[in-house]
Amino acid sequence: MLKINNLTAHYGAAQALFGVDLEISTGETVALVGANGAGKSTLLKCLMGLVKPTGGEILLDGKPVTGKNPAQMVRLGLALSPEGREVFPELSVRENLQLGAIPLKLSKAEEAERIEEVFDRFPKLRERHLQLAGTLSGGEQQMLAIGRALMAKPRILLLDEPSLGIAPIITDEIFAIIHQLSRSGTTILLVEQNAARALSGSDRAYLLANGKIVEQGKSDELLNDPILRSAFLGAASQENPAASRLGAAGLTNIRLEKPDMRQQNFMPDFKTEAELQEHQLKGLQWTVRHAYEGSAEYRERFDAAGVTPDSIQCLDDVKKLPFTTADDLRDGYPFPLRSVPFEQIVRVHASSGTTGKRKVLCYTQKDLDDWTDFFARCYQMAGVTPLDRVQIAVGYGVWTAGMGFQLGCEKIGALAVPVGPGNIDMQIQFLLDFQSTVFCSTASMALLMAEEIHKRGIADKIAVNKIIYGSERSSRSMRKKISELFGGAELFDITGLTELYGPGTGIECSEHDCIHYWGDYYILEILDPETLQPVPEGEWGEMVVTTLCKEGAPLIRYRTRDITRIIPGQCSCGSILPRHSRIKGRSDDTIKFRGVNIYPSSIDTILSAVPGLGSEYQIHLTRDESERGQMRLVVERAEGVDAKRSPELTHEVKHQIKKQLLVSAEVELVDYSSLPRSEKKSQRVFDNRIQDEIV
Repeated sequence: MLKINNLTAHYGAAQALFGVDLEISTGETVALVGANGAGKSTLLKCLMGLVKPTGGEILLDGKPVTGKNPAQMVRLGLALSPEGREVFPELSVRENLQLGAIPLKLSKAEEAERIEEVFDRFPKLRERHLQLAGTLSGGEQQMLAIGRALMAKPRILLLDEPSLGIAPIITDEIFAIIHQLSRSGTTILLVEQNAARALSGSDRAYLLANGKIVEQGKSDELLNDPILRSAFLGAASQENPAASRLGAAGLTNIRLEKPDMRQQNFMPDFKTEAELQEHQLKGLQWTVRHAYEGSAEYRERFDAAGVTPDSIQCLDDVKKLPFTTADDLRDGYPFPLRSVPFEQIVRVHASSGTTGKRKVLCYTQKDLDDWTDFFARCYQMAGVTPLDRVQIAVGYGVWTAGMGFQLGCEKIGALAVPVGPGNIDMQIQFLLDFQSTVFCSTASMALLMAEEIHKRGIADKIAVNKIIYGSERSSRSMRKKISELFGGAELFDITGLTELYGPGTGIECSEHDCIHYWGDYYILEILDPETLQPVPEGEWGEMVVTTLCKEGAPLIRYRTRDITRIIPGQCSCGSILPRHSRIKGRSDDTIKFRGVNIYPSSIDTILSAVPGLGSEYQIHLTRDESERGQMRLVVERAEGVDAKRSPELTHEVKHQIKKQLLVSAEVELVDYSSLPRSEKKSQRVFDNRIQDEIV
């Protein structure tokens, strides 16, 4: 009876429908199911002539009717009960019904006969026929809207969200009437978010997502599809549609357009390093031109360096570009490096401020979409699936962490439990009650939680099997301890910084010997922090990054100050994505002690290799009366280690510090768990060598 071919529709420049194909046979009830904003109502408006399609055709009985006005469509046999009822509140029930037949120009007798037929289907409307429509309940208004459409005795009845905002018991009445209409031979196109209701009350169904048909078939087969049922419908059945987890009590917004999340892939499709490099060159050329044309700050820097967008002909030309530093971000506050008009900026985030004044970055919608996608890639590389429940124990707000973890989690289809940092009792309660399978936090917070889990003896009662942590360095012993006290959870170190979108710019793979970084989103250089010249592959140096598609505030040769090294070759995990080592330290927090540069991670490594020591320690730097530098290490003994072993452990630590770092240190051992823990970054370096002001 009705056929739609390749239908497209726009609202101004925004496209709402993309090549929709749909068919309805005489006497069928067809459901069109999708989330809010999927394009369902737009499709109905195109059918009724309320919105003019921008492409495709609509055929009724094989004849084109595309673009006809609403009155003509009513006369041809279509009638619409719109979303939100759209009754005329200042008119009576009877007057609202009369409006439904105006295009047909019926006689008074015929009109009265049809009104009586509507009253027979909806007795409540007869009782209130003189009452103003605006005083009816939501369910009664929905009955009135359907009755008004039935006044035209349509061959095809279009129902737009008949259960929206209606109490469950009234929804039952509405759908009982829809079943009656169907059995009486009325052809119905039913648009619904309530998937269980729609599928149980229709013959065939189309699933609409983002303006496109993504699935279609017989309703009972879709309703009983195991993947569909497990993901969306719970225990719903044709006999008991309300048994849906979300459909119970008439809840809407069941996202049937959601694809099979287990088949999603957020990894790039590059097969060779050459393909990746070709992509990087195009991205580099775009970024330089974008920054040059969009940012006066960048243009001034490029002009001073004698660089134009045309100067970039190969990847090696990145060396021609000037460096960007954290000082540039602070100097440009509050919108440093902005390269787009203000109206394109949709969000700002800022650094955590642990090393000085906050660095604020702006984001376009594309920046946020890109960030969400590659954060989902992090979850994918860690093996997180839609069946996981991800407890997010990092900060929300202006800091990037919480938002990144949550958006990526939802993108991959997992359940997010956004607790935020701190509140150990709540964290423990949620681990137990929600049976979270993934825990996301800083390393310090993970250790704090692990010790609390051990203290309460609940490791066998929680379900955490993966821990994704970042924001600070951790030692091997710390990782091992966290894993053991969490009941054997697998740890994944995730990297990132606010300047480079936020967390999620790389993650440890299942081999646990490297960090894969997203070379399709940024170029990574490893330079000598003193000379700023490239170091040989495999040697340690400062990470310098250049974004490839960041719009709001692109980074060009940004000095991250993080110390790492490129790991050559392809990873045994099979990923084509490039790799670097875990962050060893920072070029700007290096401890320079008696002429020796020491990274805190070097202390981590030494202490990890001494059996009997815990994972928590502090480094205290002072000067004695002769201005000679002094280093004192305060280290916890491992749990259960007798204090009588302190002399031997102290001797071993001193020996290894002298042997490996070429400096002498005083060592003080303290009881297990006596050093402070924090859900944020634990402070481990206390440099008190300078007591007066620098300037």
